[in-house]
Amino acid sequence: MNHYDTIVIGGGPAGMMATISSSFYGQTTLLLEKNRKLGKKLAGTGGGRCNVTNNGSLDDLLAGIPGNGRFLYSVFSQFDNQDIVRFFTENGVKLKVEDHGRVFPASDRSQTIIQALTDKIAELGGQVRCQVEVTSVKKIDGQFVIKSKDETWTADRLIVTTGGKSYPSTGSTGFGHDIARHFQHTITDLEAAESPLLTDFPHKALQGISLDDVTLHYGKHHITHDLLFTHFGLSGPAALRMSSFVKGGEILTLDSVPHYSKEELTEILEKNREKSLKNVLKAYLPERLAEFFAQDLPEKVKQLSPKEIDVVLEKVKELPIPITGKMSLAKSFVTKGGVSLKEINPKTLESKLVPGLHFAGEVLDINAHTGGFNITAALCTGWVAGSLHYD
Repeated sequence: MNHYDTIVIGGGPAGMMATISSSFYGQTTLLLEKNRKLGKKLAGTGGGRCNVTNNGSLDDLLAGIPGNGRFLYSVFSQFDNQDIVRFFTENGVKLKVEDHGRVFPASDRSQTIIQALTDKIAELGGQVRCQVEVTSVKKIDGQFVIKSKDETWTADRLIVTTGGKSYPSTGSTGFGHDIARHFQHTITDLEAAESPLLTDFPHKALQGISLDDVTLHYGKHHITHDLLFTHFGLSGPAALRMSSFVKGGEILTLDSVPHYSKEELTEILEKNREKSLKNVLKAYLPERLAEFFAQDLPEKVKQLSPKEIDVVLEKVKELPIPITGKMSLAKSFVTKGGVSLKEINPKTLESKLVPGLHFAGEVLDINAHTGGFNITAALCTGWVAGSLHYD
């Protein structure tokens, strides 16, 4: 039987960073991962480029984590997005910042990030075992006993970083929630977040249209980001972010030109009275969307009645989009819900119920937006869960 100070289950960003942190603090550490390689889900993030963090302020970070972001105050006071940037830079990874504060490796390859984490684990003496599926976890006489089909390990500390239930093909099957339940932890309701939205909207006319920096409104939620019309509804960051606040049955409104007021658009139409409506709109919108807004209306701007001008302004600034639902958990980027934070120490991420048991990453009831926020939460909670706290 092999004994370690710390065992980490789950080799995603939280698990790799927890292994690094634990090893850095001098703990003999073993990382167990059931896939053939570490970082399978990480490999596909950011379109395979790995949006490793977001360089915003603390307020930006908390705004980017709508699901219990405030719980992470203490975590971010120990390790935050600037520490992530420093970590990768000091370990030889060149980074670059793109729009909306998104930070990527300059190589545009997620493998660069995975390799840096893997190399750091090796450098610090952490051990990694891939293709090991844990079958049971117990605590006996103050020690954690972890079993696979063929082997048994013991540890003084156990860190669970198995992810949520989104994209089960990457290994996120909810096993970490089973471990938590075994130790009497509460699992809050699980649902899809950062999920494409399903609509009854005329998809065929708009499918494939991509919009930059538009605003989706629903109740008190106003999200300005890029949006994509698809064959089933809406995708892109604006839709994914809004998915945290809807279930189906809501009506969103789309402002296609949030940088112009209705008054300014009225002036633009007045100045271009002799032109066709479609051509005027084309200067501010993709051609197919301009055509969609102009259909069933007189061709020339000067032919529009005051009521028809109002119709145009409504379409452009307040287009109603009925939401019928969102993609399943299996097809969503993030799991909303998880191990209840009421039972977790925010400073150490240790269980309040079971000494030595820690949770990090998406297994917790924390959900963040795409754009680097989700990985930030995973890497930062991983570091803190792996750290030794002397107080």
